[in-house]
Amino acid sequence: MFQHLTWGPTLDGVESDQPRFVVCGHDTLTYRLVEHLVERYNGDVTVILPPDALGQSKGIAALPGVRIVEAERPTAAALTEAGLAGADALALVEQNDGGNVDAALVARELNPSIRIVLRIFSRGLTEGVRRLLPGCAVLSSSALATPAFVAAALGETAPAYVRLPDRTLFEARREDVDEHDILCGLASNGREDPDLLPSDDAAADLVLAVNPPAAARIAAPRRPRRPLRALYRLVGRRLSIAFGVVTGLVVASAVALALIKDVSVAQAAYLTILNTVGGANADLGAPAAEKVVQTVLTLASIALLPLLTAIVVDSMAKARLAITTGVLTGPLADHVVVVGLGDVGARVIRALHSFDIDVVAIERSPDARGVSVARELRVPVIFGDGAHSETLRAAWVPQCRALIVLTTDDVANLETALVGQTMRDDLRVVVRLFDGDMADRVERTFPNTASRSVSHLAAPAFAAAMLGREVIGTIPVGRRLLLVAELSVGAGSRLEARPAGEVSTPGQARLLAVRTGRGTQTLWSPPYGRALARTDRLVVLATRTGLADLLARTEPSTDHHVPLLTHDAPLPRPRHRAE
Repeated sequence: MFQHLTWGPTLDGVESDQPRFVVCGHDTLTYRLVEHLVERYNGDVTVILPPDALGQSKGIAALPGVRIVEAERPTAAALTEAGLAGADALALVEQNDGGNVDAALVARELNPSIRIVLRIFSRGLTEGVRRLLPGCAVLSSSALATPAFVAAALGETAPAYVRLPDRTLFEARREDVDEHDILCGLASNGREDPDLLPSDDAAADLVLAVNPPAAARIAAPRRPRRPLRALYRLVGRRLSIAFGVVTGLVVASAVALALIKDVSVAQAAYLTILNTVGGANADLGAPAAEKVVQTVLTLASIALLPLLTAIVVDSMAKARLAITTGVLTGPLADHVVVVGLGDVGARVIRALHSFDIDVVAIERSPDARGVSVARELRVPVIFGDGAHSETLRAAWVPQCRALIVLTTDDVANLETALVGQTMRDDLRVVVRLFDGDMADRVERTFPNTASRSVSHLAAPAFAAAMLGREVIGTIPVGRRLLLVAELSVGAGSRLEARPAGEVSTPGQARLLAVRTGRGTQTLWSPPYGRALARTDRLVVLATRTGLADLLARTEPSTDHHVPLLTHDAPLPRPRHRAE
C-alpha cells in the first residue's frame, strides 16, 4: 500500500515542457539529487519515499515542483502512481543493491524506453546489471567521491584524477608539471577561493595535466620494520615476561660457571647449554657454588623447553589470525587512519592501498561492508569508537600522516576529528560532513582540516546521467566541483556546424577533446575553428551551471531541415602537447 502526498505544483492534466523525473530513495544523496534536478535543470520531480522517512520527505518536499509518493518500496503500483509512464528518467538511489536492481526490472517492464540510473556499490554486480539492462547507467556514489577524500588526505602526493578510456587526467599545481603536459587551466587563486576555468590558461595555478606531478610518482615511504616489537605483540606480555626471567637465569648461570670454574666464556656457554638441554650430571665432589648453579640450570631447563614450545605455538596461531583478520601487530608511522568502513570507507582504503600507503581502519561493527575489504587487503582493523582517544591511540594516530573520518554521523565525525587533533596539533584531518554550512565553518575555524560531502560530490553525476549525459568523473577544487562529461552533438543543435572554440565558456565550461566517430579517433585540444558535426562527441570539463548550459546547446532540434554536416575531408591534427 502507498499513500500519495503532494507538495508544490502538480502537472495533472497539464502539458509541460519541463523534464519529468522519478527518484526512489530517502538519504542525503536523494536530497542533493532532487535539489540538483529542480534548481539546475528546472525539472518536475516525483520522489518515492518509505513512510518512516517523513523527516527527509519534508526537506525534499520544500523544493519547488516536487511531489512525494509514500511507499515501502518502489513497487509497480508506486511507480505507476509516481508517473513513470510519462517520465523522462528514473533514479534508484537506495542503499540497497538488490532492491535497486529489482525496482529497475519492474520499471523496465512498465516503461521499456525509460532511462534508468542505478546506484550500485558492488563492482561485480555493476557489470552484470549493465549486461542485464542495456542502456542503464550504473553509478556508485562512493566511487565518485573517493578520489576527493584521498586527494584531500594526501595532498600533492595523490592528486585528484579522472580515468578516461584512453588516458588519465590529473589535477596539479602548475609548477609541479611540465608545461607541455598541461591540457588546460582549472583554477586561479588556489583551492581556498578558486576562480574556476579562467579565460587565460596562463593565469591558472591549478591545471589539468596528462601526466601526474612528480610528487605523485614517488612511492610513499614505508613504515620502519621493528621485528622485536612485532614479536612482543604476537607473543603477549605474560609469555614475554616468563621467557625473559628464564633466559635471565640461564645467562646468569653461565656467568657464574665461568667464574667458579675459571673457564672462558665460550666454555661456560658450552657447559650451560648442555646442562640446560640435557640435564646436569650429579657431582658430589663439586664446590657448593657449582652445585647451586647446576641446580638452578636444571630447574630452568624444566621450564624453558615447555615455555619455548608455548611461545612458538601461540605466536603461530596469533600470526595466522593477524594475517586472516588484519590485526595490528606493530607500531606504525606515516600511515593513514580511516574511521568508518561503510561504502565510502571501503573504497578509500582500496585507493590508499593502491598508492602503497599503510592504512589502519577503525570500525564499530564487525559486520560493516568494508571489514571484508580490509581483510582482503590485510589492512588492520580496530573495532571501537573512533571518538575515544584510546581507540585513536591504538591506531597510532599521533604518528599518522592523515586521519579520514567517514561515518554517516556529522556530529560523531566532528568529535572524532577534534579528539584526533588534540593528540597532534598539525594532524591533517579530512571529515565527511553533509551540512555544507557546518563544513565551511569547520574549514575556516580549524587548521589542517578539510571537509567533503559524498552526496555533494556524487549528485551532479547522477543528475547528468538522468538527462542521458555520461559524466566520466569529477575533479574537486576545494569544496567546489568540476565535472568531466561526454556529450553528443545533437542533429540541428545550436552547436552543430559551429566552431569547436564556441563550446568553451570562461568560468563555466572547457572543451578538452572531440571524439569524431571515425573509429577511435580523438582530437585532444582541437583547433578553435574546427566545425562540429552531429557525429562528434565532446569531452568537456564544466561546472554544474556550465554543464546545464551545454546540455541545452547540444540538444537535437525538432527542425529536420538542418543539413547534415560530416567530416569526410582530412581533419586538422591536434596540437602537439596533447598528442
